Amino acid sequence: MPRPDRSAERRAELLPIVAAAFAELGYRRTSTADLAQRCDVRVNILYRLWPDKRAMFVDSIRHVFEGSLATWEKRLASIDDPADGLAQLLRYEGRHLGEHGLYRILFAALGETDDPDIHAALVDTYGRFVRFIRVQVAASRGLGPKAGGQGVELAAWAIVGLGTVANIGRELGLLSPRQRERLLTEVGALAAQD
Repeated sequence: MPRPDRSAERRAELLPIVAAAFAELGYRRTSTADLAQRCDVRVNILYRLWPDKRAMFVDSIRHVFEGSLATWEKRLASIDDPADGLAQLLRYEGRHLGEHGLYRILFAALGETDDPDIHAALVDTYGRFVRFIRVQVAASRGLGPKAGGQGVELAAWAIVGLGTVANIGRELGLLSPRQRERLLTEVGALAAQD
């Protein structure tokens, strides 16, 4: 009897390690040998799970959103009033945004947008960030998840932009932890207003 295919499960186990390597070294400096060593497997095992390094990187880009989503959903599950969700998320991100350095994957990917697969993964990832935050902005304004129009959409993009600026400030040492927290909580709240 053939063994069950555990490829998806094994990819899920190794992806956080792969993503951490890309976050630390970037896309171009990370070799498959580096990835295999960090995953404590042989290179051929990685190639059984992903067709190439680019596919590993694309999965890492998507992993950035999935990790954020899991954290945010957990935070939102403890909130009674959906209108308070955005403020809660902004406070949380104000204290914790960028702690694991995974934003560096997105920064590295921005330098690779001429690759159609990486470009598509970035478009998908940023689109998912904006759609999720858009729902939170609409709820904070007392609107339904599909309501709000362009103003809600632009507020969501502004909040994504604040997160990006906060991570640039962290990366370059230009913003203190307190400044990053204020940027997200205070300016984020302003961006979300009607």
